[in-house]
Amino acid sequence: MSSNISSRRKFIKKIALASVLTASSGYALRKITAQKKELSITGSILGANAKIGHKVNTEIKDIKFSAVEKISTLIIGGGVAGLSAGWWLKKNNYKDFKILEMNAEVGGNSFYSENNISKYPWGAHYLVMPTNESIYLKILLEEMRVIKGYKNSLPIYDEFSLCADPQERLFFQGEWQEGLLPYKGVSELDKQQYKEFFTLIERLKNQKGADNKPLFAIPIDYSSQDNEYLNLDHISMAEFMHQKGWNSKTLTWYINYCCRDDFGMGYEKVSAWAGLHYFAARNGRAANAEANTVLTWPEGNGFLVNYLKKYSTESIVNNCFVTSIENFKDFCNVNVFNTKDNTYIQYQAKQVIFCAPRFIANKVIKNYEKMNLPETSSWLIANITLQNVPASLSTSMAWDNVSYYSNSLGYIVANHQSLKIPKNDLVLTYYLPLDILSAKEERMLALKRNYNDWLNILLSDLNKMHSEIKNSIKNVDFWIWGHGMAAPGIGFLWSEKRKKLMEPFGNIDFAHSEMSGISLFEEAQYRGIEAAKKVLLRG
Repeated sequence: MSSNISSRRKFIKKIALASVLTASSGYALRKITAQKKELSITGSILGANAKIGHKVNTEIKDIKFSAVEKISTLIIGGGVAGLSAGWWLKKNNYKDFKILEMNAEVGGNSFYSENNISKYPWGAHYLVMPTNESIYLKILLEEMRVIKGYKNSLPIYDEFSLCADPQERLFFQGEWQEGLLPYKGVSELDKQQYKEFFTLIERLKNQKGADNKPLFAIPIDYSSQDNEYLNLDHISMAEFMHQKGWNSKTLTWYINYCCRDDFGMGYEKVSAWAGLHYFAARNGRAANAEANTVLTWPEGNGFLVNYLKKYSTESIVNNCFVTSIENFKDFCNVNVFNTKDNTYIQYQAKQVIFCAPRFIANKVIKNYEKMNLPETSSWLIANITLQNVPASLSTSMAWDNVSYYSNSLGYIVANHQSLKIPKNDLVLTYYLPLDILSAKEERMLALKRNYNDWLNILLSDLNKMHSEIKNSIKNVDFWIWGHGMAAPGIGFLWSEKRKKLMEPFGNIDFAHSEMSGISLFEEAQYRGIEAAKKVLLRG
């Protein structure tokens, strides 16, 4: 461990005693009190209004517009891609645009809430160390002062953005171990296969293809087009491991966990190229942190969203549901229903950047050929408020806490970065990919489950990790992401199907992480900025 990392930890411990954590209260759509034996747990099921979301399936007739507005550029969708497009336009003194967001707040799956203990994420919650190819991300982090400078060409990161120790732990064979790869009690064969796998990953991290590009890059469009490696997209990660002779149960568990963590689906469905990308593309380095350290904040990537939002505050219009988009020679008509005041407005935009998921485009853009879309994964996220947590429990927690025996991905401690010591009150963010059935079947099943159904699933899982935790739980809120994110299934990433997603349609350009087939902040940001650059070129 380097001395500067050690100094950082000592510094944090010293100033922790003088810190105070404050936050304002969050919100809930509907409050329910659940009786679980002697427990009294309040909570909510949160999420976008499903009735509004399904208006795209119903033709709206006899619309009377309250206004018709002409505008140069209209950005549909206030997720990371849309906000990044707005950020780039504003940085280049382009101001004649608006960002339309269906929900009450922007952010997409980087949305967050907060209570009197901490801010907490409802989805994306960290960044890996930016790589050489993550140019736009570095520009953003430099501007935000998350990157504070450089030493020997390596970024120096803000100490409070680097995940504090301990970062990860795994519940395995009845006890907690540091890190997520099982190692206590594993066989010599397991250890040999670990070594073979990670030796391969280190080679792939540093290897370039026949075109002299990195084999695996973030954003993925910077990756080598060497067919020897692109062909890995045509087999599953499970098949790749089988071909290598890697059958260690613990290694298999770990690879499957990583695929589910990043893509929302297991290694039998994820392409081998995507599975290897998860490991080999993470080659960013820092001057003041170890290579596997992540950047994180209590609100997760909502920290980044908040900054991007400031650039476009006057241009953001929330509660806007796009009912139709029609191309004409030099402009688009965009019909919008405001769900807050129940009025309609028509925008006549010279150009549109469509930053919503493509399945929505298939429904609202007139005469648009339906695209073959990447698979999507569904998720359940829970935020769990704990009070008066026993010190024996709170002091042992890492930022990321995973059980080898759970179908969930475990939980992160949202206020892990807080300097308050001891942490008597906690917010845990729990992640459960809904990947047992097909995505459509999982969405239908999720709609049938009520609050108590989800609470029973969660409490049963947590109790296996912490028998003493239940008495500290005061509130559990749930969020269901039905169309959570694009997932890189076999044969999609380097297919003609994905290439077709890049094509504009008339006056409409598209920008969304699904165009990359991988749902990362860097991919959404890249798509948004590339679309914004096209707008700037047109003037």
